[in-house]
Amino acid sequence: MSDRRIVVAGASLAGAQAAQTLRRQGFEGVIELIGDEAHAPYNRPPLSKKYLAGEADYDSLRLRSMADPAELNVDLQLGRRVSGLDVGNQTLQVTSLADAATVEVSYDGLIIATGARARRLPGVDLDGVFELRTVDDADRLRAEFEAGPARVVVIGAGFIGAEVAATAREAGLAVTLVEAEEAPLQRVLDRDAGMAIVDLHRGHGVDVRLGVGVQRLVGEQRISGVELADGTVIDADVVVVGIGVIPNTEWADDSGLAIDNGVVCDATCLAAPNAVAVGDVARWDHPRYGLIRSEQWDNAVEQGSFGAKRLLAAWTGDPVEPFAPIPSFWSDQYDRKIQLSGVPSDNVEIVQGSLAEQRFVQLYIDGQGRPTGALTWNRPRQSMQARMLLDNDAELDEMREALGG
Repeated sequence: MSDRRIVVAGASLAGAQAAQTLRRQGFEGVIELIGDEAHAPYNRPPLSKKYLAGEADYDSLRLRSMADPAELNVDLQLGRRVSGLDVGNQTLQVTSLADAATVEVSYDGLIIATGARARRLPGVDLDGVFELRTVDDADRLRAEFEAGPARVVVIGAGFIGAEVAATAREAGLAVTLVEAEEAPLQRVLDRDAGMAIVDLHRGHGVDVRLGVGVQRLVGEQRISGVELADGTVIDADVVVVGIGVIPNTEWADDSGLAIDNGVVCDATCLAAPNAVAVGDVARWDHPRYGLIRSEQWDNAVEQGSFGAKRLLAAWTGDPVEPFAPIPSFWSDQYDRKIQLSGVPSDNVEIVQGSLAEQRFVQLYIDGQGRPTGALTWNRPRQSMQARMLLDNDAELDEMREALGG
């Protein structure tokens, strides 16, 4: 396979992991890794936490797997964006962000890792309004925090918004956190766990507003306030918008790929002949959970590696099992580490600790009495146990006993 060319569209964590895995699997052909940022692939989770707080520098974000692309013999092309795809002819259109020049690139194998971008609000172009998706976003926002704004407003109490609010509050800034839903993270956690996050922030002095959306951002050239749907105006010197992300798929709308909240794949991440999708942009048929898309760090690493192996298996004829990891994520807020393994359900059972002490283990249980997930607060050992138990299809009583001690 030394005469074959694999293009990795997206210099993300998943894309970098895929490129590294290709070499580890003995692929000797050309690997092109195309990214639209000016930076080599890096870790994003610290952007809303230690990096934003100034406790970590840029070097700490670098991926060891991509420390030296030349050492991996990877052609890393930065400042370029994939802008079109022809699945039938196996060609990509790649556009330079510097001069808008577009070239056509052929491939024998394609790994789609174009990730996702922050969802935007009208008025986000005002000075002092930020989204947090890239290291450049974090650099600009950190400079604003260091200038000591009188009031920071964070719109959206999802994990990014909550982490930014915690970082700002720990820096001594006055923070208002606005969430349109009656409880945060209702699509990810149960209501009581979401309200525990609210209590955590209120306990640290954050002004949390629930059940009210944003009508508009107020200001001429620079932000001066946030008008809520009930007419209330909150003064703001800095606003951070964290209302979710959108998978980057527009470039592939006319490609022949199935696009529906991501690039739709089969259970093995195959999106088309000789093409796989990995990371935030991939929506694949999980054997246990159906069609899902995961925006988590663990998934990017695991799926990036899996997708590379799947692509090579298409050429070698090796058997391929479905990609069926237990979804997991973590969030660090103040002195709390919040971790979820599996997926939530309506039936919740606390097996250790309590919501009130913000140190607990709770199980999610489906209608047939089977565990679907486990949420832990400041219980890292139990979080690791839970993921292994779920992976092994442990029964409910076994999980109760293992996690409740």
